[in-house]
Amino acid sequence: MHGFSRAALAAMIWTLVSAQVAAAPAAELPRLVERDGRHALLVDGAPFLVLGGQAHNSSNYPAALPKVWAALEDAHANTLAIPVAWEQVEPEEGSFDFAYVDTLVAQARTHGKRLVLLWFGTWKNTGPAYTPDWVKFDNRRFPRMLDADGKPSYCLSPFGEATLAADRKAFVALMRHIRNIDAARRTVIMVQVENEVGTYGLVRDHGARAEAAFRQPVPKEVLARQSAPAGRPAQGSWSEVYGDYAGQYFHSWAIASYIEEIAKAGRAVYDLPMFVNNALREPGQPGRPATVWKGDFASGGPTWDVLGIYKAAAPHIDFAAPDIYMPESSKVSAVLAGFHRSDNPLLVAEMGNAAGYARYVWQIVGKGALGVVPFGIDYASYSNYPLGSKYTDRRMVEPFGQVYKLLAPMSRLWARWAFEGRTHGVAEGDDRTPQTVAMDGWQATVTFREFQFGEREYLRDKNEYAEGTEQPGGGVAIAQTGPDEFVLAGQRARVKLAPDTGKPSMYARVEEGRFDAAGKWIMERNWNGDQTDYGLNLPAAPTVLKVKMRTYEY
Repeated sequence: MHGFSRAALAAMIWTLVSAQVAAAPAAELPRLVERDGRHALLVDGAPFLVLGGQAHNSSNYPAALPKVWAALEDAHANTLAIPVAWEQVEPEEGSFDFAYVDTLVAQARTHGKRLVLLWFGTWKNTGPAYTPDWVKFDNRRFPRMLDADGKPSYCLSPFGEATLAADRKAFVALMRHIRNIDAARRTVIMVQVENEVGTYGLVRDHGARAEAAFRQPVPKEVLARQSAPAGRPAQGSWSEVYGDYAGQYFHSWAIASYIEEIAKAGRAVYDLPMFVNNALREPGQPGRPATVWKGDFASGGPTWDVLGIYKAAAPHIDFAAPDIYMPESSKVSAVLAGFHRSDNPLLVAEMGNAAGYARYVWQIVGKGALGVVPFGIDYASYSNYPLGSKYTDRRMVEPFGQVYKLLAPMSRLWARWAFEGRTHGVAEGDDRTPQTVAMDGWQATVTFREFQFGEREYLRDKNEYAEGTEQPGGGVAIAQTGPDEFVLAGQRARVKLAPDTGKPSMYARVEEGRFDAAGKWIMERNWNGDQTDYGLNLPAAPTVLKVKMRTYEY
């Protein structure tokens, strides 16, 4: 051994290995970046598109995970969103158990999936169901909201000091544990703080601390982002400034302030991107103010009309994300428009898993979203129909799996194109009418329920439609990769491209193919003749086309 004992040699090797590990650059933390009002989620230093699936609420246990991974694999998803419940990590006060988190992270790596962790703390769907028993049933220490008559609500008060302190402590412990087990691997890429906050049936808390705060002047940072209704004073108490909206706006500020304390403390130990999700109210109309709360949605949640308050009160929350369980195409489009703002990245944190929702993936990714996460993508024997699919097997997953399978190999490319402002997307509307997309120098006209050959006017029976189009299911996402070059991905849609100058144009080349995992284009065939004479007809099976257009002079 040349004068070295085995123990000394082992110690020397360990010292050298430790020094190399310490000297190696740490993997870059996931983070959100903004450019000209567009946003990207950087994972491993490059834009990342979340093609996700959210597990059912009660699938957050090791024994339930195999059914989750099986569905994620069939869906070709790259990300799992799944709860971590306060009750399971701190069943006894001050005693933390992260065994589930360890199992979850290890299995996610095995299956090649990223994780978005959902912190089910003080609020889950507005209620305290996921708090530990020592919180849930001690309402002296952890008070509930009170109505104007002093009657307790089901909802924990955002003015409960002990509740906030305990939730914050547990969340910090979770974030510290994630840092300790995952800092070098970055399996966990984002964290949702609480879940669908707000209160049904009560516009705000009337407890003593809440009443005292309600009488105070509206904070100046809120006034800067949430203007007073027409004719109201620009400053004063909540009632003076916001009038009939005061209760909802105050409650939004109170909950957002509570969440800010939790997010700020968590990010101090491990600075991952953080967001909130919300149970939607009816989407707004451009230029029209929201209606006053009438018990018709969860007051205090980050709905489209109070995003300014959340931005002011919770700066450590990166964005508010919609949970879309409104199947109507007009409402989906309005929701996306309401949350896709220059100060608010778009992520659809939850969406129904019924087949009719799969078409919206094209629209969402085309709009430059960070990603989309249908809910209930696991094979637990539970269906949340009518919000989602009746099925709990592959029939539920398949509509999303077809879309994700096509997008997955090109997801990094697509995320980069989206950040550069090159992408557009449409989903077939309930009215089945044509849609137009304005691009740089070009316009795309998208129609639906077409046969692949010929025009509808050629048909003897004008009421004859392609098989499988009885329900809306078409969509297309378009990336303009050059002045006259495009990548089209979609299904059940006909696309016609034309220059906005009115000049005549032709297809220079239309290649069908796919992108491999390295982002390299692999051509399968070149479309021409029958395949292009009547537009670019994307079949029922999701298809990718690489298109080059040219204009010409007569």
